[in-house]
Amino acid sequence: MDHSLAKMLLIMNVSEIIAQEYHLSLKEARDELYKSGMVDLIENDETGLYGESPQYCFSVYQARKK
Repeated sequence: MDHSLAKMLLIMNVSEIIAQEYHLSLKEARDELYKSGMVDLIENDETGLYGESPQYCFSVYQARKK
């Protein structure tokens, strides 16, 4: 099953959370998400992250930043 829409929406929603939390533009937040490697994890069906909430994925993003 193709989860591309769920993945795209999740990436957008996590980017919005990053933008709010770190006072960044949406573009800067999206760039940070890509640089962190989180997008690769979200797009990998084996991780199952595409089915998690944006808040959960944001917490994974924060943990990976440390």
